[in-house]
Amino acid sequence: MAEPWPSYSSSSRGKKKRPRSPDGDATSSQGRTENSTSLEDNLIFSDTLLALQLMRTQFPKLEKVVTQPFILQSQLYSSVKDRTQVDRDLESLKKDRVLRVFKLNTGQDDHAIMFMDDYLKQL
Repeated sequence: MAEPWPSYSSSSRGKKKRPRSPDGDATSSQGRTENSTSLEDNLIFSDTLLALQLMRTQFPKLEKVVTQPFILQSQLYSSVKDRTQVDRDLESLKKDRVLRVFKLNTGQDDHAIMFMDDYLKQL
């Protein structure tokens, strides 16, 4: 009589391994990778984008002043640990036309960041 469950082989460390499929590959690892890759292509999250969206929601809304939300680059740098990754993400988001970055005329090297839809509303 055949066993109802496939037997697991154990390695020298005592960990259990998955049984191999008849063609010799590990079970469904390739199919799972293809599905997750297409999902990851559609859902891209980064610390930079999440921080920008959070700061955008916290922007004060005043009735008398109609100004769309903007974030200072220095605020973003203080919120995200890796400044180099922030710079890379900003360049990528500018290239994809998600953000606009403006040089501020304050005498300091600071920039204002706006989401493109907010920028278009402001015009």
